[in-house]
Amino acid sequence: MNDNEPDKKEWEQSVCHTLAEGEMERIDPGEAAVDRLIPKYEIRIKAEKDPIAEETRIIRNMAEEIDGRYDEYMKS
Repeated sequence: MNDNEPDKKEWEQSVCHTLAEGEMERIDPGEAAVDRLIPKYEIRIKAEKDPIAEETRIIRNMAEEIDGRYDEYMKS
């Protein structure tokens, strides 16, 4: 017999007890439906600088593009 046998049985009994007599989580369907709703309002903050353009500018200083796919974007 293994030394782990009693620990394993105790652990299984603990799990069985918790599953059988433990407190069950109750979810109110109405509250769950409200939580899944898309918010009615959205907050947007206008940025002074475009973070994508700033990051692209930094990357372009470190490396050169093979094609000019971001040239038009950077002009605007």
